[in-house]
Amino acid sequence: MKAAQIQKYSKEINVQIVDIPIPEIKDNEVLIKVKAAAVNPLDILNITGEVKLIQDYQKPFTLGNELTGVIEKVGKEVTDFQRGDKVYSRLPIDKIGAFAEYVAVDQEAITFLPKNLGFVTGAGAPLTGLTAYQAMTERLRVQQGQTIFIPGASGSFGQMAVPIARHLGLQVIVSGNATAKERMLRSGAHLYIDYKKENYWEVLDKVDFVIDTLGNKEIDHELSIVKKGGKLLSLIAGPNKQFAVDQHLPIWKHWLFWAAGAKLDKKAKRAGATYHFMFVQSNNEQLRKISEIIEEKNIIPVIDPHEFTIEQTNEALQLVKNGHPNGKVVIKFD
Repeated sequence: MKAAQIQKYSKEINVQIVDIPIPEIKDNEVLIKVKAAAVNPLDILNITGEVKLIQDYQKPFTLGNELTGVIEKVGKEVTDFQRGDKVYSRLPIDKIGAFAEYVAVDQEAITFLPKNLGFVTGAGAPLTGLTAYQAMTERLRVQQGQTIFIPGASGSFGQMAVPIARHLGLQVIVSGNATAKERMLRSGAHLYIDYKKENYWEVLDKVDFVIDTLGNKEIDHELSIVKKGGKLLSLIAGPNKQFAVDQHLPIWKHWLFWAAGAKLDKKAKRAGATYHFMFVQSNNEQLRKISEIIEEKNIIPVIDPHEFTIEQTNEALQLVKNGHPNGKVVIKFD
């Protein structure tokens, strides 16, 4: 089968399309014939090795973190799925590989494709959906009626995070570009701030939570609008010691991430808040709940119109890294 692999970590995108054997499945796994795989900024980090302290992969390895497909074979211990089922998945962190024609996946990482999504649109849902759900329920521990602000929410994360936040009973404020305003308001945002017209830190009252999608350059502004006792969770600014503890990482990584995140922790403390970082995990129980929200609210992820095959993986990755994709970038396998 064809697979998109890297031989070593590199700052350059130089993925090789190779022929490797179709994987054998374990008793608790299913073999999925991949129909579509979404390309994410996380894939760039997997190429560069920037997340190797969180998960270091044995080289060469196949890229890709989320997919849709059809089950071809089931292991002896698999009870909830059968051959022919349409499924989707955020693959387990320690066993990624969505950029391949076939993938062996633990049954605990998959669930049925939502009825209102096809293979292409479905590929854009599991990673961002689980990121939003885990951020709000596990890290922020939100309560109904609280307020959350998501800057830069006009991208693929926001289109899943906003309806999930509304489902959890939150008041949702977002910022982004003007073209996404109506779409984000329809998806459930209570207030949309056009970042070219207004600075959110000058117009917003204090909020309970902020989910940062923009990084270190925005942290000071984000903390300025968090209530005393509130929380700021970043998806990209970097880990701290609490992240190492939550992930059950070795003690030496506790010290390493304490040093790396100390500045962010201090900034949050001065603002009377706490700083958090997360790395999304596979979880089929949570993915089933996300599927219910997707079907109930008819969420259909926006997909970039560029079409890519497995042979064009490098071009797809370059679009995510350096281009301006209009929605999730997807590699198709049919």
